[in-house]
Amino acid sequence: MVRELVDGLRGTGETGERWGQWVVRWRWPIIAVSVIAAVAMGAGAKNLRFGNNYRMFFGPGNPQIAAFDELQTVYTKNENVLFVLEPLAGDAFSEDVLVAALDLEEKAWTIPFATRVDALTNFQNTEAEEDDLIVEDLLPAGSAGDPAARAKARDVALSEPLIVRRLVGPSAEALGVNVTFHVPADGNESAAFPEVVRSVRELAAEIEATHPSVKVRTTGVIMLNNAFFEATQRDMRTLIPLMYLGIVILLLFLLRSPVSTIGTVLVIGFATVSALGLAGWAGVTLTPPSATAPTLILTLAVADCIHILVTALQRMRAGSEKRAAIVESMRVNLQPIFLTSLTTAIGFLSMNFSDSPPFRHLGNITAVGVGLAFFFAALFLPAFLAAVPMRVRSRSKEQAGSRRFAWDERLAEFVLRHRKVLLGTMGLVTLGLAAAVPRNELDDQFVRYFAESVEFRADTDYTSENLSGLYTLEFSIESGESGGISNPEYLATLDELADWYRARPEVVHVLSFSDVMKRVNRSMNGDDPAAYSLPEQRNLAAQFLLLYEMSLPFGQDLNNQINVDKSSTRFIVTLADISSSQIRESAAAGEAWLESNGAAGVSSKSAGPILMFAHISERNIVGMLTGTAIALILVSLTLILAFQSLRYGLLSLVPNITPALLAFGVWGLTVGRINMALSAVAAMTLGIVVDDTIHFMSKYLRARREQEASPEDAVRFAFKTVAPAMVFTSLVLAGGFLILSLSAFDLNAGMGRLTAITIGLALITDFLMLPPILILVGSARDRRAAVVPELALGGEGG
Repeated sequence: MVRELVDGLRGTGETGERWGQWVVRWRWPIIAVSVIAAVAMGAGAKNLRFGNNYRMFFGPGNPQIAAFDELQTVYTKNENVLFVLEPLAGDAFSEDVLVAALDLEEKAWTIPFATRVDALTNFQNTEAEEDDLIVEDLLPAGSAGDPAARAKARDVALSEPLIVRRLVGPSAEALGVNVTFHVPADGNESAAFPEVVRSVRELAAEIEATHPSVKVRTTGVIMLNNAFFEATQRDMRTLIPLMYLGIVILLLFLLRSPVSTIGTVLVIGFATVSALGLAGWAGVTLTPPSATAPTLILTLAVADCIHILVTALQRMRAGSEKRAAIVESMRVNLQPIFLTSLTTAIGFLSMNFSDSPPFRHLGNITAVGVGLAFFFAALFLPAFLAAVPMRVRSRSKEQAGSRRFAWDERLAEFVLRHRKVLLGTMGLVTLGLAAAVPRNELDDQFVRYFAESVEFRADTDYTSENLSGLYTLEFSIESGESGGISNPEYLATLDELADWYRARPEVVHVLSFSDVMKRVNRSMNGDDPAAYSLPEQRNLAAQFLLLYEMSLPFGQDLNNQINVDKSSTRFIVTLADISSSQIRESAAAGEAWLESNGAAGVSSKSAGPILMFAHISERNIVGMLTGTAIALILVSLTLILAFQSLRYGLLSLVPNITPALLAFGVWGLTVGRINMALSAVAAMTLGIVVDDTIHFMSKYLRARREQEASPEDAVRFAFKTVAPAMVFTSLVLAGGFLILSLSAFDLNAGMGRLTAITIGLALITDFLMLPPILILVGSARDRRAAVVPELALGGEGG
């Protein structure tokens, strides 16, 4: 039967008929084998794991993550949680707020894997006492009730570059306590991160309960990782049940057949569980994007079932016996649903050109699910319908003449009557919206991946507005020699770079080792404000640094800023909420400044999570353009073979490309922002939008070849036989993706909205643009055949 199915690409209908007869005959064994196969494949779902690290979006060959990993091997890791104390009354230097900060600072050390706690209260302030350098906490424990101590802390903090916009807001509107963690890379990170987050939230709740004058917000890299994890879990818990419920209601309404609805639900259940099980057997880690694969499989599996069921139910309501109706449905639908499944799988497989592993996993899981959905729909569904009792009320001829879907005939007549106007209008609309496609800007900012209702997003937005943010560029700036960070030329370069970055409008804060040296130099010169400058001699700078390091308490050393042999320092720039292109430009500008202005041996490349995300959308769209082009070629070759016509295979490109152009044009006019998920939509939807084209053209060509119908009558036949099913499937597909748009994770939500728009526009294109093109091409061929009769021997096949 597999060989016959492949032969069925030629679309004679004989294969579908024999297939239907075979399935009806062996219905019980087929049902049993289908159930056993689904259980065996689905058993692998127990091996599925959920990713909880933003690194999952980047493959091992990604140059930005390689640079970031290299930087983190030199310095301590920056896996952190930033507690932000929001004063509910007064400001950050109110007694209650500082008492809460001291309490939080002390208890933060008890969080698992915590290695460092940085706060305004334990900031290592330097002062001169005769010839001695005194280094101590800016606000020691127990001193929050002393007005003089609070006033001193305010004066120091709001004038200290190492503190303001890092640990305290510029107007004392917020106070930060930053906790750094070192989670061992022993394979247990997935369990360690949730443990840390649980402790963080418990501590935040405890501080709020003990100190009601503050609200505690949490952000940072670890909270970012956890937000990805929770987004995955939330979507799995909500979207899939919601999709199942929506499908059941929609099928009952559209088909008005409980048995058909049950059969469809079983098909999509088998396909979804089997695909997830195979992913589990393959060791795939689920992420927010790949976790949407079940929702997509649910949606796409329904489309196969609807075409089979609509034809079978129409035949039964017209008076055909149930098994004969099933066989007839397989005769006319086996080739189209095989082609639609094949082209849909090709579209999703093209996502392997994505630069982001989660989207490759999404494409592969969905492609496998689409293939499984076809076999369950082509095997289990007709066998199930043939095996179980099924009552369908027959329609009289009068009822058939006034059938529920008479709108399709009226639509066909409207399109035939106005085909020239429709073709011209659709052409102009396509050109106009295509011109709006360049309005879309590539913009990937990981904080925006989460809806404003998500706690992590709300806390991070507040932090960005009142303190600093997660958008950081990091540089490891080399001096070129051991101990070279004490070189005055090197320090001067750091200081000039810091001043240059601080003057840029997108920069919120700069953390530079040169500020440490200026503060120590001032203290070693009797706290003279005029001495707030860099040491002029290398030996002196080295001595000051040594003295300062020896005075630092445990957990407050400079290992997070300088490397072991003191040949390089970490330079961190915190950026405002800006676009990806601006982030890339800021990083490139810093690298160019160092190359042009750095002293001998000073060099650096920028790194950091935000830079990784800023580059990935650009890299992703290049990969997806390649994938879309290859998918387009493969789909075209498939249709040329299926339709036995180069002409109609190439003609199908018009309604297959147009919806993506229209959708991205609409998106450019309404939203104008493309992230790495949306850059994959064109490739992903290519296989989906081909479905309607295949079904319409297959029915059109069947009328032309089997009934020798004119182009106009062939269009009428196509509308009558397939338009209802096209509307049903488009509603289900668009509805499924709109449910995906309810996700609080914007990569999924945006992808769902844009795909739903594309599917809706695909239906409009296939109803209003494709028929006029088919009539134009078919009529021209008929005229040539009338002049040269022998050309007619090939029918519509040439």
